Amino acid sequence: MTMPHNTTPTDAPIVDAHDIVRRDATRGQTLLQPARIAIRPGERIAITGPSGSGKSVFMRALALLDPLDGGEVRWRGKRIARATIPRYRRHVAYIRQRPALLDGTVEDNLRYPYTLHAYRDVRFDRARAAALASQAGRSSDFLDRFASELSGGEAQIAALIRVLQLEPDVLLLDEPTASLDPESALAIEGLVRAWFDAAPRARAWLWVSHDPAQAARVNNRHLTMRAGVLDNPHAAPLAHVTESSR
Repeated sequence: MTMPHNTTPTDAPIVDAHDIVRRDATRGQTLLQPARIAIRPGERIAITGPSGSGKSVFMRALALLDPLDGGEVRWRGKRIARATIPRYRRHVAYIRQRPALLDGTVEDNLRYPYTLHAYRDVRFDRARAAALASQAGRSSDFLDRFASELSGGEAQIAALIRVLQLEPDVLLLDEPTASLDPESALAIEGLVRAWFDAAPRARAWLWVSHDPAQAARVNNRHLTMRAGVLDNPHAAPLAHVTESSR
């Protein structure tokens, strides 16, 4: 499956991180050196690097899932106050490698976000969810299946649908296809591509991958991370350029 590479990033950054830092509170070790990144509409950014290099630490920091020990993340040019973090996460969605699903059916899991205060203005659309499942090659009864019975690939598809139905602007994908079979991995790629293609001038993703072939498929900008340092052309003099555009 070939990902599209014909979208030119435009406009100001959707997300702009300035020198964000993470440290291990127990050992005092710096896990993420001051990192900068600007994510603009139309960008499909891949991040690669050795295991343990800090990619997940960086992604969680960017999603504001963990407290920052330095720097700041801006949303459309504005600082994010503590009270507005849930709203930020509505627009910037984090997808991890091993999804956490609730007890119950797939539909129960898809309905859950709509019980949260941040989504009080929208309602669950079963037809929309079923259409997303169909795009991933799942049968019409997928929403009725119990989460405990899903394979790893199916669980990841359910977790991705749970996010995509909410129409975020940015996806932070932390190795979402690691350990999945090739068919499931391509289904995940296809779902993300369809989400992006629905509004290519308004959306962006940042995709961490350990698979060089996948990283090549999903990017129009390629960054690397080593030993907690994000190699980013926009971060000079903190790092050197390793960006490739296609």
